[in-house]
Amino acid sequence: MSQVLEPLTIPTPATGDETRSADRLAPTYYVICWNDPVNLMAYVTHVFMKIFGWERAKAEKHMLEVHEKGRSVLAREGAERAEFYVHQLHGYKLQATMEPAE
Repeated sequence: MSQVLEPLTIPTPATGDETRSADRLAPTYYVICWNDPVNLMAYVTHVFMKIFGWERAKAEKHMLEVHEKGRSVLAREGAERAEFYVHQLHGYKLQATMEPAE
């Protein structure tokens, strides 16, 4: 009895292109910080620098947007990362939410 073996097919490793296109299809969310009458502007700037690793100028820009417009979109991320940022902002007593991106 002779046994016929099927050819072995080895999956090719994914290149960065497949991963990037899958990421583009995943739903994204905006991380939004809202104005509040409690926290000082210098404190909000500090928190943005700490959480997002931003330079002072970028952190101040977003802080002023929160102060003047009532809110600022801080990031656009996947669901888990957006939840992570919102949770971190809450830990610093800042009002933050996430909303589905268009």
